[in-house]
Amino acid sequence: MSKKLIENLQTQCGKLIEDCVFVTGEVTIEVVPQNLRELCLQLRDGDVFQFDTLLDVCGVDYADYGLMEWATDKTTATGFSRAVEQGRAKERLVEWNKPRFAVVYHLLSTSLNQRVRLKTFCNDEPPMVETVIDIWRSADWFEREAFDLYGILFKGHPDLRRILTDYGFIGHPFRKDFPLSGRVEMRYDATQQRVIYEPVDIEPRVLVPKVGRADSRYADPGEADD
Repeated sequence: MSKKLIENLQTQCGKLIEDCVFVTGEVTIEVVPQNLRELCLQLRDGDVFQFDTLLDVCGVDYADYGLMEWATDKTTATGFSRAVEQGRAKERLVEWNKPRFAVVYHLLSTSLNQRVRLKTFCNDEPPMVETVIDIWRSADWFEREAFDLYGILFKGHPDLRRILTDYGFIGHPFRKDFPLSGRVEMRYDATQQRVIYEPVDIEPRVLVPKVGRADSRYADPGEADD
């Protein structure tokens, strides 16, 4: 089925797509933002596609993609420690020359029982793509989520505002450069009798998990046999 879908995509949509491969058990299409809406319409209305359901829209941040931050790929028995020293250069494992942000769409054809993953990279700053809410109504909240968490703009969306973070939230928490501990913390102040926000006082650091007990899963094969 996947092979036939790829053949149909290459035959009918070859001029619109940049790449079409079978990855992790699913057909994945890459398309430039300028061709996104035209391709989506063909995927929805084409007789051999009939992708009538948009299951999900999500953002992806490829900042530091392929860079190794950990000093080791194994757990340690010596306690928690920083994976790398401050200022130490990271090891690049994968070459990357594409834009930082991408939007991924997961489509389902309920009549033909087939799925496809559609990916487009955002070349603009701030990152921006056209909305598909008029093609699939389920894109409404999904696009708002991607905007809230990644700062990706969807041109033409009728109500593009935050959906998960608090009112007045600054930044986009799923971006790789957003601190894991956040930038502010809140607590109740008995004197002021209200909730107040303060800068986070946690020092950001990268940790290596510790093995706190003997476990054969982490032993060398020869040691496990002994």
